[in-house]
Amino acid sequence: MKKNMLFMLINMNIGGTEKALLNMINELPLDKYNMTIFMLEEYGGFLNSIPPEVKVEYFSGYKDIKDLLNKPPKLIFFNLLKKWKLIQAFIIIFLHILTRILQNRSLYFKYILRNYPLLEKEYDVAVAYDGPMDFISYFVLKKIRAKKKFQWIHFDITKIGFNPRFAEKIYSQFDKIFVVSNEAEKKLTEKVPTLKNKTNVFFNISSPELIKSHAKKGTGFTDKFNGIRILTVGRLSIEKGQDLAIYAFSRLLKDGYDAKWYCIGDGNAREHYEKLIKKYNLQNRFILLGATPNPYPFIDQCDIYVQPSKHEGFCITLAEARCLRKPIVSTEFSAAREQIRNRENGLIVGIDEKELYNGIVELINNKDMRKQFTENLKNENPIDNQEINLFLNCAI
Repeated sequence: MKKNMLFMLINMNIGGTEKALLNMINELPLDKYNMTIFMLEEYGGFLNSIPPEVKVEYFSGYKDIKDLLNKPPKLIFFNLLKKWKLIQAFIIIFLHILTRILQNRSLYFKYILRNYPLLEKEYDVAVAYDGPMDFISYFVLKKIRAKKKFQWIHFDITKIGFNPRFAEKIYSQFDKIFVVSNEAEKKLTEKVPTLKNKTNVFFNISSPELIKSHAKKGTGFTDKFNGIRILTVGRLSIEKGQDLAIYAFSRLLKDGYDAKWYCIGDGNAREHYEKLIKKYNLQNRFILLGATPNPYPFIDQCDIYVQPSKHEGFCITLAEARCLRKPIVSTEFSAAREQIRNRENGLIVGIDEKELYNGIVELINNKDMRKQFTENLKNENPIDNQEINLFLNCAI
């Protein structure tokens, strides 16, 4: 009999977490498991990439509580007062104050979910995959029936809003906690030592065969540019470091290099980056291509792949660039050295526009280094999916 497995996340936006989930599902034996992706909202460019064998469900009540989760408590309070919902307004502000004191939002989540019953179906395994995300962790624990429950951590918890007291209380109730890099695991267990015996490293999965086959689909670049093509793939957000890229590229052009820098991805910093691009008069050279579910033709065709991130958990786009054997410059975020051996299969530079510039210039000027990085990547397996067996063994 097939086992039932559920993965919960916010949506299927085009991002590393969502891509890692799709890749993981593609590696799981679908003849042995019934897979369900359970989302808070029906949204995202990867919706059409979900395999047809996977069931997709949504939390129908999310639209009614979305503002309560995401808007500032004071704004919620005054909006409720305007609607003469006095009791609810004062409960909300009281719970907000209480959770600030206790540093634990469980009571608040319990209140806003009070009218929603447990999901009817029972699963063998339920995974709070979009983590750390406190609401999803709470929902999986309290509203989903499952014999085993796992928590996933995709980020360096020291670089994001992370509540150790909430994690100590809530994460301790999970059967296992998977963290996407050794460095990220180290930082989690330093912050919450009581979780040490529950954690395992699970590097984000990529499929080399899928990457290589998709790299030949689609057209990639169409602008007939003959100079150096630099590419970055990732959500347009401050932590992904595209601002460092813009500053470095401005200097690159001033110094006479014939190059274009392309960014694949979208996000809440797009408007900010567009202003920076205009400020430095880079409109025709620093190109925001938007999001695409298939960035692989662009990666395959670029001359240099640059990862300018300020922090990451495990960078899946870096693994994909390695798979396609591209010369790489990466900033030294957490876990960068778990994929890049500096000056062997890529360059690692400081998280600084000057160091980023220097690394790119060195790689542009040194064709032999670019060729050597590519040759070294040919001789290694850039992606190791052994962790899938660990996951399945924990799920038994």
